[in-house]
Amino acid sequence: MDGEMLEKYYQENLEEKIIAYLAEVKHITLQQAMDIYYHSQLADKIHQGKEGIQYLDYKVLVEILCQTEPELFHEN
Repeated sequence: MDGEMLEKYYQENLEEKIIAYLAEVKHITLQQAMDIYYHSQLADKIHQGKEGIQYLDYKVLVEILCQTEPELFHEN
C-alpha cells in the first residue's frame, strides 16, 4: 500500500468517525450529520489536506465544526 492509498484510507476512516460523533453529540441522525459535514468548510479543508487539519483527533474536529460553522445546524 503506497502513501497516497494509505492517506485516502485514513481520511475515509476519519470522516466516518466525525460523522458518527457529530450525530452522537448533536442528537441527530447519521444522515443529518453526513449532510452537515459534507456541506462544511471543514470537510473541504480535510479533503484538501489544508493546514494538516486532517491529523487532529475526530472529537476535536467535531468541536471545531460546531464552533466555527454553527449556521449549518440551524437548517436541521
